[in-house]
Amino acid sequence: MVPYFCFHKLILDYQLDEMERSIHDSLSVIKRTLESGSVVPGGGAVETALSIYLENFATSVGSREQLAIAEFATALLVIPKQLAVNAAKDSSDLVAKLRAYHASSQSATHAEEKKRKYRFYGLDLMEGKVRNNLDAGVLEPSMSKVRSLKSAVEACISILRIDTAIKVDPKPREEDPHDH
Repeated sequence: MVPYFCFHKLILDYQLDEMERSIHDSLSVIKRTLESGSVVPGGGAVETALSIYLENFATSVGSREQLAIAEFATALLVIPKQLAVNAAKDSSDLVAKLRAYHASSQSATHAEEKKRKYRFYGLDLMEGKVRNNLDAGVLEPSMSKVRSLKSAVEACISILRIDTAIKVDPKPREEDPHDH
């Protein structure tokens, strides 16, 4: 009887710890949102929109910087791809659809209000589709998004500043006295 009681107590302690972490995480998001004062649509919407924008911008740059900008734009898509993979959804299909919506949004005229609203589209991982995440209430604090993008840009700049290559010389071969 004692081991049975101990097992249930361990499970209850684990569940209470998980609930405490979930509440703490939720309160932290609320705090960041209030500090930020603004929100952006979630579900990979910001990363996809920025990726499309940077791809278009890269074509206007005529130097080697074009390659770095295009690669950074591609790297931004890791976020929506990984979100889809984590939800066991087809990431290639969902991200392609999401990119199409954001490309359409960025090329829309002011008269095309429906297409302009595509900028709020992100992944709906419960249904495995793309939707307007602003209307669905899937939002992120803009301060958190800005901080994560700044960190990513700073990491890229640090990598690009490395102008010397690290070269590892191979070990010299030892001579085989038996000629093998």
